[in-house]
Amino acid sequence: VQGNAQLGRPIRKRPVGPSGFRHARGLSATSAVIRKHGGAPHRRFEYKYSFKGPHLAQPDGSIPFWIHTGNAIPSADQVRITPSLRSQRGSVWTKNKVSFEHWEAEVTFRVSGRSRMGADGLAVWFTSAQGLDGPVYGATDLWNGVGIFFDSFDNDGKKNNPALLVVGNNGKLVYDHQNDGTTQALGTCLRDFRNKPYPVRAKITYYKKTLTVMINNGFTPDKEDYEFCTKVDNMVLPSEGFFGISAATGGLADDHDVLSFLLFRLTEPGQQPPPPESEIPKEEKDKYQEEFQNFQQELDKKKEEFQKEHPDVQGEPIEDLYESVNDREIRQIFEGQNRIHLEIKQLNRQLAMILDEQRRYVSVITDEIAKKGTNAESGQVGIPQLSSVLATQQDVLRNLNELRNSFFESLKQIGSAQHQGQATGMGTYETIQHFNDIKEHLHTVKRDVEHLVQRNNPAEKVVKCPEVPPMPSCLSIVHFTIFIVVQSVLFFCYIMYKSQQEAAAKKFF
Repeated sequence: VQGNAQLGRPIRKRPVGPSGFRHARGLSATSAVIRKHGGAPHRRFEYKYSFKGPHLAQPDGSIPFWIHTGNAIPSADQVRITPSLRSQRGSVWTKNKVSFEHWEAEVTFRVSGRSRMGADGLAVWFTSAQGLDGPVYGATDLWNGVGIFFDSFDNDGKKNNPALLVVGNNGKLVYDHQNDGTTQALGTCLRDFRNKPYPVRAKITYYKKTLTVMINNGFTPDKEDYEFCTKVDNMVLPSEGFFGISAATGGLADDHDVLSFLLFRLTEPGQQPPPPESEIPKEEKDKYQEEFQNFQQELDKKKEEFQKEHPDVQGEPIEDLYESVNDREIRQIFEGQNRIHLEIKQLNRQLAMILDEQRRYVSVITDEIAKKGTNAESGQVGIPQLSSVLATQQDVLRNLNELRNSFFESLKQIGSAQHQGQATGMGTYETIQHFNDIKEHLHTVKRDVEHLVQRNNPAEKVVKCPEVPPMPSCLSIVHFTIFIVVQSVLFFCYIMYKSQQEAAAKKFF
């Protein structure tokens, strides 16, 4: 029968089976069903029976209007029904019953695993009671309703998996695991839904006692690229029930992730869908209205008391106590730039101290050369070495002056960026260039100092220079270089992060 359904051959109608449903299959798509029933129905999104990311899970791990059991793990973007571990079960179910005569559910999921074969599979349910835990894909057996099974393990060895099966039950049928439910299936189709480049989408429509299943195979990001899978006619479902998604693993394991479940109420053409207020009983509406009026009266009293206690602020707009996302990002950027600005100021002060010590050192050497010049005998030996030391010190002093000028340029650049208030950092490239120039100057100073040490070593054997005050060890070149590199990397990473956040935010507008 399965081959006939796929090849489009004529199908013999089966009598009513133990499940209580008359089995019939066809290859007509949803459009044919719509034409048959006289036009497209009205669709209304029901958020109380749906979930999707982002911010899917609450801080306490719960899902609004849904409950999760077993090994299900909700997160911000998806619900992992079962992780890729052996013998796991999990499920999610609506908290409240659904009483729609016609409905359409769109499920987006991903089944992924490392092995060539997966197990056991995932199921989408509409049952009269919540099947929180059990042997049928993580849900209870003997259910009253319908289950759409995405079976990934070949129990009967017929090599007809992965497959999709529609199995109905009136609460008396025990699921046939050994044969993968093929003896009880009202509709099947072979579809490989494991390890696809894009999430797989299933559209399940129940309209005028006809259940239609459409599949997006996960090879394209187009959300509307559906192909027909199976159709079951003359299917009677409970008037009220719960929607659920469950999954299970066995000896083999897959990650079963559900990204979204969207439910739509369908109403026949020409009939207006009932307003949301009509679903609330009159007693509850009166109760809510009374609570609202009491709250409004208390609020008015508090406003009057506040105006009496603070007559000066009457008529003035109250400032918003909560900052927006853009305000927070701008504040973080300015705080980061202020920290960089303060660190560079501190380095500038320390560099000024080094320059003072260097000038003292040069003045001491110059005085020594003047003293030695009066003594001809001593001058012939010590003056050349002292002259070379003095020349080296002057080079070091010149390099330090250039380094200080670079600091001033960096300070001016950061100051101008802060005054202009450009959150995206338009002078970022020039600032990084200044940091690179600072690093080059630091390498030059280090090289000159090493050269000075090498030239001073032989001179110490010939002439004794007066004691020079020690150089302050307030900042090392290595520490300064590391600081500059880290600040530059952090600044660049923040710019990239902000660009990604803005790009991601555009998807929701």
